[in-house]
Amino acid sequence: MVKLTRPIIGWISYDFANSAFATIVLAVIFNRYFALVVAGGQEGVTISLPWGGITIPGASMWAFLVAISTAFVAVLSPFLGAMADQAGLRKRLLITFCYIGVAATITLSIIGEGEILTGSIIFMIANFGFAAGNVFYNAFLLDVSKRESFGKISGLAWGLGYLGGGLCLILNLIMLERPQLLGFPEGAFDVGDCMIVAGVWWGLFALPTCLWLKDRAKPEQKPSLIKMTIAGCKRLRQTFGEIRRYRQLIRFLIAYLLFNDGIETVIIMASIFGAVEVGMSAGELIGFFIMVQAAALSGALLFGWIADWFGNRNTLLIMLSIWLGVVVWAFFLGWFNDARTEFYIIGILAGIAMGGSQTTARALQASFTPHDQSAEFFGFWAVSGRFASIFGPLIYGAAILVTGGVRSGILALGLFFVAGGVVLWRVDEVEGIQAAVDTSNSNNS
Repeated sequence: MVKLTRPIIGWISYDFANSAFATIVLAVIFNRYFALVVAGGQEGVTISLPWGGITIPGASMWAFLVAISTAFVAVLSPFLGAMADQAGLRKRLLITFCYIGVAATITLSIIGEGEILTGSIIFMIANFGFAAGNVFYNAFLLDVSKRESFGKISGLAWGLGYLGGGLCLILNLIMLERPQLLGFPEGAFDVGDCMIVAGVWWGLFALPTCLWLKDRAKPEQKPSLIKMTIAGCKRLRQTFGEIRRYRQLIRFLIAYLLFNDGIETVIIMASIFGAVEVGMSAGELIGFFIMVQAAALSGALLFGWIADWFGNRNTLLIMLSIWLGVVVWAFFLGWFNDARTEFYIIGILAGIAMGGSQTTARALQASFTPHDQSAEFFGFWAVSGRFASIFGPLIYGAAILVTGGVRSGILALGLFFVAGGVVLWRVDEVEGIQAAVDTSNSNNS
């Protein structure tokens, strides 16, 4: 059993908090609203170019926006991580980016139909705060857990995160569909109100993180901007110079880049797929994602324990097999039953795979990370993950643009799971862990 100390509770509570953004903004409500309302839906937006105009459907606009916004985090993550490790500022930077994201999420409530530029800018700020904060949050796994329980603690955090996202989603469903239960008349709430709830939820439930999570890293430099910048550059240069000793980590990051391309794209496009291909209403999609969150919670808790026994790499390979089956089935949706029923079954499988894969991937990254370079190494992990949020949506958005249908790009995502699985198969988990331990011992001697 895992003993829940205050630092552990402070750490896992952040998953409960920021899952409101991941669920409400990225996966279920705002993405659909932006694609179908703000950016014009299937009619899309016409952009004038010197050689003529081009019309971009709303779904493609959303996919491209996610890709652009995450590129900033991908570029800056290792540098921010190296600075944080040197200056002992992981917690301070986590809280800073957290509340930047909170403020921007609440501000999304003012975005209306056709306000593409304003909506895009505010969303990019919110997404940057969310993604950059996660760099430092994930790095704290090495502080709150021992290596032999990375899977359990990571799974517990992911599970609590899915619970938080699901509860926030239920609240939004009541607001939009049954406001009378809250004492308000029908039609009292809209999408903007859901953005306010998501932001407040994130900020409120991050308070235990602010109070109880301790930064054990001791600063090697005084935290002035100039010294942090110089120290961060030196740290990165040193790490790149010694990168050969982390062969298994490099292989894993390449694998993660590939298979996470598929996962991230499925998450951010699923509600749009359900609305267009299955004809689900906003209320039905919210109910669908509540079911997915419950399945993901089960997958995170179950496979977090399995990974500590069976190995993170082996467990992750099983998850990728399930993901491959999900996208192939989605492409042939309706082949043996009605599309709506099959979509719900696919959602359950995807939820289990999502919980299990995200839990084991984070635990495997932590296993390959030297303790006193946690933020820096999780910065590299964030690079891999953020580039996954670039290429996948770009490819999927391009497929929609070329073919005019959201189903056409889904099968291409299967290639990401196959390629990621092939690279992951070549990862030696034992060697990767030993390299991290040797580096930690060397740094402490």
